[in-house]
Amino acid sequence: MMQDAEKNAPPRRSDHTRAAILNAARHRFATQGFERTTIRAVAADAEIDPSMVMRYYGSKAQLFDAALAIDLRLPDLTAVPADDLARTLVRHFLHRWEDDPTGDALLLLLRSAVTNDQAATRMHEIFAAQISPALTAALGPERTAARAGLISAQLLGLGLTRYLLRLPAVTVLTAEQIIDTLAPAIQATLEQR
Repeated sequence: MMQDAEKNAPPRRSDHTRAAILNAARHRFATQGFERTTIRAVAADAEIDPSMVMRYYGSKAQLFDAALAIDLRLPDLTAVPADDLARTLVRHFLHRWEDDPTGDALLLLLRSAVTNDQAATRMHEIFAAQISPALTAALGPERTAARAGLISAQLLGLGLTRYLLRLPAVTVLTAEQIIDTLAPAIQATLEQR
């Protein structure tokens, strides 16, 4: 009986406060970087006292670490035909980045990984823990080991050039043009023997 009441209970105020802090932190870290982001600025954006940020996250480094917690939300690749796997991956990442590019923790991580060792380590961990197992499930272990890193490089290169560097030759392309152009390169990587 008690468990049902807990499931149907409205979200606690602390959950809302944590989410507000995390959203504000992701925005600040994405736009200003780790060094220029302050606890006071994050608190002001979240409309709370700076002591609340410290209460929930302990330090700026711990807040940054929480902001970098990322689920790539990969689809079940085992259900995708092998010849459509690359198109599915490119479409997924484009959709993911274009839904909310300023609030996307993956873009925050990509921007930060270039200059921050903690972010670079997190990038390695996320892609190793999520891309590689998803590809292994779809392709088998013998075809995945060397390919996961190269596919990650291609997808992260797309994110870097389209959303962070905003190279005109890449930003003018529609999502379908990118899928049609990039997917064959990723497919070739997937099929390499």
